[in-house]
Amino acid sequence: MQTRSTDQHAGAGPLEHVLDTLRSSYRDQRALAERALAQLEGHDWHVRLDPESNSVAIIVRHLAGNMRSRWTDLFTSDGEKPWRDRDGEFAVTDDAPEALLEAWHAGWDLALATLDALRPSDMARVVTIRGEPHSVTEAVVRQLAHYAQHVGQIVMLAKHARGDAWHGLSLPTPRRGAPEPPPPPR
Repeated sequence: MQTRSTDQHAGAGPLEHVLDTLRSSYRDQRALAERALAQLEGHDWHVRLDPESNSVAIIVRHLAGNMRSRWTDLFTSDGEKPWRDRDGEFAVTDDAPEALLEAWHAGWDLALATLDALRPSDMARVVTIRGEPHSVTEAVVRQLAHYAQHVGQIVMLAKHARGDAWHGLSLPTPRRGAPEPPPPPR
């Protein structure tokens, strides 16, 4: 039995399938983070678990800056732009959630537009990140892993901040001491 994903790629080559899978994974990461961010109250954005930890605000600012830097002029300039203030992304500030979301959306929109414009023939092209060459495939997978790491942090911090008010984003967590549910039928 073919899955929907397999069906939609029946006439496409394997690299187009990989590109579509990567695009879908990026969109899934964005959606997961945004479902967590939507549950936050204003003060929740700035909660840090300890003085060395990042808040949701810091992570959002960092991801927005990273996306703007990495995806601007992907093929013609280093992914680490001289105008980026990476250290400033980690500063403790009182940025309003609205301003953070504006930067977040701009970063994601740029990343996704660039991904959508890629063609299978682009995947072996070389781009530079911090002076080091990477194939586009390597760069795209590297960024997906980076974003997924931070999205997981956003979800964990949002869940921590909201406590009992948290609405799960996936299957409910089994309660300790409760019997395991039966496996789904095959």
